[in-house]
Amino acid sequence: MSDTSTPAPRLLLASQSPARLATLRSAGVTPEVRVSGLDEDAVLDAATARFGALDPADAVLVLAQAKAEEVAQVLTREARERDEASDAVGPEESAPIVVGCDSMLELAGEVYGKPKDADEATARWRAMRGRSGVLHTGHWLVDLRDPQDGGSGATLGATSSTTIHFADVTDAEIAAYVATGEPLAVAGAFTVDGLGGAFVESIEGDHHGVVGISLPLVRELLGEIDVAWTDLWA
Repeated sequence: MSDTSTPAPRLLLASQSPARLATLRSAGVTPEVRVSGLDEDAVLDAATARFGALDPADAVLVLAQAKAEEVAQVLTREARERDEASDAVGPEESAPIVVGCDSMLELAGEVYGKPKDADEATARWRAMRGRSGVLHTGHWLVDLRDPQDGGSGATLGATSSTTIHFADVTDAEIAAYVATGEPLAVAGAFTVDGLGGAFVESIEGDHHGVVGISLPLVRELLGEIDVAWTDLWA
């Protein structure tokens, strides 16, 4: 008797962020990783030309969608090429659900991504210390699964926004932190799960969204395509 059960869904993370990958793994999910080659400035310029000025919450969602859909297009093309080149007969690996993310910090009406260099990171921290900002993280899912595997063909997303209260750090602390290089690699020039954790006094909202991927929000988006979060557990 043949096995007609639906295969467990596969999650593919369209991001090179070690923090996002570590967050998923710590929650029992081991995704595949495929990084997009997206020109973020070009995507935002095109969206602004089409829709007008974007709110930070919308800008991160636009970028998350673009990253997820670009990777999804590449995977679809590669699968088609494999099918055309192969005469192999047998079970094929099911297509994944792709998730893309992007984060930006909103502070006093300004929006910040990753600092370009150490001087910018230093100036950023001098502006942030003792103040509060909002970290916006866009999330986008593309369901590439075949309908017979439960696939919906959906493409959907949402943004998580979390308020961060920064400590009143000293110039010496800022210099030491910037010298580690960590602020140069992350949106907003800070982390809560790394060396920068001691410089964040408190947050209001989802901690995981600040790290880079909101687990409760991803669970909700998966639920909209009838995928249970627990089905992703390794």
